[in-house]
Amino acid sequence: MGKQQGECRTTDTCGCNKTDHSNKETTMKSGTRDKAEGAFHELKGTIKEAAGKLSDNPKLQVEGTVEKLSGKVQEKIGQVKQVFGR
Repeated sequence: MGKQQGECRTTDTCGCNKTDHSNKETTMKSGTRDKAEGAFHELKGTIKEAAGKLSDNPKLQVEGTVEKLSGKVQEKIGQVKQVFGR
């Protein structure tokens, strides 16, 4: 099947009506993705940590702490990538 009008993802002359062939609306920059994933892991770690405390499960509590810290690191990496435009 060929390309349908408005479906182009390339910068060549494809015959579609799009003036901008960039893929900006469907892709997320690496830095933004890292920040979002980092925030998610931080939240997930906080929940695990609290669940570990409530259930008196030190292993789950430590897993939560580790995941929370790794989320913070990933979020900082995303911030650095945004500063450098990646």
